[in-house]
Amino acid sequence: MRAPNFWFTPPDRPTILARCLAPLAAIYGGLTALRVRRAATCHAPVPVICIGNINVGGTGKTPTAIALTQRLITWGWHPHIVTRGYGGTLSGPVQVSEQTHGAAQVGDEPLLLAAFAPTWVAHDRSAGVRAAVDAGADVILLDDGFQNPAVHKDLSIVVVDALRGFGNGRVLPAGPLREPATAGLRRAGLVLSIGNDAAQTRFAALWPLPNIAQAKGALVPLKTGMPFVGLRVLAFAGIGHPEKFFATLRDMGANVIHAEPLQDHQPLSDALMTRLERDAVQHNAQLVTTEKDAVRLPPRFRQKVLTVPVRLEIADWTPVDTALAAIGISPR
Repeated sequence: MRAPNFWFTPPDRPTILARCLAPLAAIYGGLTALRVRRAATCHAPVPVICIGNINVGGTGKTPTAIALTQRLITWGWHPHIVTRGYGGTLSGPVQVSEQTHGAAQVGDEPLLLAAFAPTWVAHDRSAGVRAAVDAGADVILLDDGFQNPAVHKDLSIVVVDALRGFGNGRVLPAGPLREPATAGLRRAGLVLSIGNDAAQTRFAALWPLPNIAQAKGALVPLKTGMPFVGLRVLAFAGIGHPEKFFATLRDMGANVIHAEPLQDHQPLSDALMTRLERDAVQHNAQLVTTEKDAVRLPPRFRQKVLTVPVRLEIADWTPVDTALAAIGISPR
């Protein structure tokens, strides 16, 4: 399901539809409030950092988890990542293996994360945290779960797309939020906004956050040596906001002949990929997709599709480092 446009109107100018859905939004927000008030049943013996969001859909949690994992490792820590494994069939807890697991079993994002640190899929996050600690983790990165109270969180980082911000500021189904932004931000230790300079300026103007630490980052394509300037591409993406990927390709100089938005985590069936391949041949174009989509490709298409990996770059890590120091994490 694509996010409806009325979710992203200015907060001070909600549409009639958003107003009509306000009673349902109040119910949804009330249920979330009741859930997050529950006492945690799991208190890990190591620091737990939650990388979550208030919005539904993609905000950049996976690149954030990768960037934070790499920083912790360079500091001498041994982080493990615990995730629910959305879209996978395994309930866990199970440690993800790139050699033995596929996206259908553990989900696409855990396969990406497992390349950087031991990653556990667990529908029961408490069980996942315990398994990670037993396996030697000295810090846990909880991928998502900001609204799940089961595990005590020493630090919660709220990741937000700077361009979209918190949308129209309303809760589902009247807007894109899982809970009111003010309620969620009270539980957060840090807000990380992701976007270019223009998006960051827009976010700061629409959503001033004077009482919470903030960091800024941007998703930057990795240099793979592939010359994209002038390359005719047929791009497809099944991520939270596919248009962001298509814009990235254009910024890299690619000639996007066709852009095919897919549902987030949509299975890449043989039938779908055969159609896309046929269209690419007809347009004399190269198939291109995201790193997250690439792990869901059928085996026979993996050598036919170019992948554009992106990484989160944070120019000033000071707010992040300060938040980590407050929970006892610093370079060893």
